[in-house]
Amino acid sequence: MDRSVSAAAVLAGYSADLLVGDPPRWHPVAGFGRVATAFEDAVYAPTRVRGAAFTLALVGIAALSVELLARAAPRRAVIAAVTWTALGGRSLRREAERVATYLESDDYDAAREALRALCGRDAAELGERELCRAVVESLAENTSDAVVGALLWGALAGPAGVAAYRAANTLDAMVGHRSDRYAEFGFPAAKLDDAMSWPAARIGVILTALSAPVVGGSTRAVVRTVRRDGGAHPSPNAGRIEAAFAGALGLRLGGTIAYGGAVEDRPQLGDGRAPGIGDIHRAVQLSFAVSTAAAVGAAAVAAAPRRHQARGSR
Repeated sequence: MDRSVSAAAVLAGYSADLLVGDPPRWHPVAGFGRVATAFEDAVYAPTRVRGAAFTLALVGIAALSVELLARAAPRRAVIAAVTWTALGGRSLRREAERVATYLESDDYDAAREALRALCGRDAAELGERELCRAVVESLAENTSDAVVGALLWGALAGPAGVAAYRAANTLDAMVGHRSDRYAEFGFPAAKLDDAMSWPAARIGVILTALSAPVVGGSTRAVVRTVRRDGGAHPSPNAGRIEAAFAGALGLRLGGTIAYGGAVEDRPQLGDGRAPGIGDIHRAVQLSFAVSTAAAVGAAAVAAAPRRHQARGSR
């Protein structure tokens, strides 16, 4: 296969996300979620063994289905389509700006409601600063998960890699919780998502460091903040990219959050000021810069000749 065609397809998928955003109807990820829900109802048991079978079966089916499609249809069209549907950059930035717009008009109830499109935090008691912090942290984490990771796996493993990665993300969001129902059953999904997101988070840190000047930050501040604070976060991936955004934007992230009534005290990331409304706009700009750099990098990886190709040409 011509790797330059793959590179063009990756860029086409990224461009489609920029121009269109998520598919307005029949989104494959939503369809996968419905299948996963039905499958969970059939196989659920509160054990890690059953959860591992559930996770591996669904991730494998997603990857195999897309690979078979890529063999039956024009491969570059499948790569572009799968990349487009896996990415969520435009929608992510749009929802963040929507929260900022409500905050600028002092409509805090609408801002709290809009935050639900970005994260699952308990928002009923959040004030302006807490809402701004939640948006910036969600932008950071989802830029890594919903953009950098999908592009990376597409460049390395083609459309099946994108499908497997997105399936793992989706299952983690559905069952990777520490609730009574999912503490054991969802453990394999959470760990698989951590493993597949690990490289994307580190590459996201590098791209954030390189993109920091776009928002008036410095590469040095990103490196310093990530080295000092990134590992203190309970997530092996979210902590790094959130610390990177904190350093690039000159902000202080972390602190108390609540999910489903359970309160957590997260470590402080960065030593700047608390986020304000204007910082949401800056974080959106940073997310766009990181996403675009990831797309260009993924296309370059896809276009690079592999060793076996180079040997065969000699």
